[in-house]
Amino acid sequence: MKRDKSIFINKRTFFDSGATKSYDFRIEQLKIFKKAITQNESKILDALYKDFKKPRFEAFTSEVGFLYEEINFAIKHLKKWMKPDKVATPLVLELSKSKIVKEPLGVILIIGPWNYPFQLLLSPLVGAIAAGNCSVIKPSNETPHVAKIVEEIINQTFDSNYISVVQGPGRTVGNALIEEFNWNHIFFTGSPQVGKQVAKMAANHLSPVTLELGGKSPAIIDENVDIDIAAKRVVFGKFFNAGQTCVCPDYVLVHESKKQEFILKAKKYIQEFYGDNPLVSKDLTHIVNSKRFNVLSNYLNDGKIVHGGKFDEENKVIEPTLLDDITFDMKVMQEEIFGPILPILTWNTKEDLIDKVRKNRYPLACYIFTENKSFKKFIINRIEFGGGSVNNTLVHLVNPKLPFGGVGNSGMGNYHGKYSFETFSHKKSILESPTKLDLPLRYPPYSDKKMKIGKWFFK
Repeated sequence: MKRDKSIFINKRTFFDSGATKSYDFRIEQLKIFKKAITQNESKILDALYKDFKKPRFEAFTSEVGFLYEEINFAIKHLKKWMKPDKVATPLVLELSKSKIVKEPLGVILIIGPWNYPFQLLLSPLVGAIAAGNCSVIKPSNETPHVAKIVEEIINQTFDSNYISVVQGPGRTVGNALIEEFNWNHIFFTGSPQVGKQVAKMAANHLSPVTLELGGKSPAIIDENVDIDIAAKRVVFGKFFNAGQTCVCPDYVLVHESKKQEFILKAKKYIQEFYGDNPLVSKDLTHIVNSKRFNVLSNYLNDGKIVHGGKFDEENKVIEPTLLDDITFDMKVMQEEIFGPILPILTWNTKEDLIDKVRKNRYPLACYIFTENKSFKKFIINRIEFGGGSVNNTLVHLVNPKLPFGGVGNSGMGNYHGKYSFETFSHKKSILESPTKLDLPLRYPPYSDKKMKIGKWFFK
């Protein structure tokens, strides 16, 4: 599928003009971007509801409010981020001065997912704007109402030579964009399987990539913790957005002595949050499409349902469900669930725990519930994961001073706050030397005396 080359060429021309590089231009674009979102806030929330019945509170906090915070943080700190970093110069280069200049990469491609179709598409764009780049963004076609409002906002706010939207199925449109154009950076959020294909296609142009993927993120519950609080926060994190969150707790590993207490408390909070009939709850997001619904409903055949399990196929909604008697060879433990189904497994020893987590190695997130400092330190040091929280879930994403990204199979690169600016910037090294003094040491002809001086310098 061939794309109109002007999509890329016009942005390359605009970028090469230098128009995007000044502080004044960047800060103005961030401000008008925020204003446009504010003016369209109600339409954005309506679109999220139309696409998958996302409750207005969840939609605002996780999609719109989160983006406001990213933009506000960038506006506040942009001038400082743009300043060259002065660094020390070694003695052998004395009288010279060294600095690092941050410059924009050029033309960026951002491909967004369907699960947070507004925030996860536009949050990287904040970094691209702050860093002085031109961008093409591609919303997910699985959430058409959000894709439409995104295009309206971008078209009304920005010159199409600077930022524009491309619509269509990722498998055809996304692939064509990556294969045809030499992007200066590609930012992709989605599944590890598709992420691998993006990296392969990008390699043909040597286009650098940031891959925000996923993985089976565990909630690890120690025996030395308040189980009531642990269950409440796991239930919140798991069933927020109906589990369609890349960093939600995918499964629980609870100390065997606390398993039954955890199940009782989890049931209590599911009922408290979503009522006696969650299928009609206004606080439970629906599943995005029939394909995903069918995948999730098949997971209900694994293990033993100890709570929930009912579903409404017509409205694509599944009750928050707890699964017991789960083994790692079951399908529900082979794939990232991405839905309101929580498998519960147990552990006895720390070595047993590590072995179980490493059956699905490199999770995007890890949640550790404990009051034991040595246990907390042990888990953080022994398990490789992108990021996480201690005695909480999801909330580490809210701090723009923390980088967000995966490791291994769960992703490549990071962003949020200053880290977004750095992702879309090139750090150019500059060493500036005076001309009034020119030491002869480095020039031929070389002598034994010069060798001695050279050894002294480098020792």
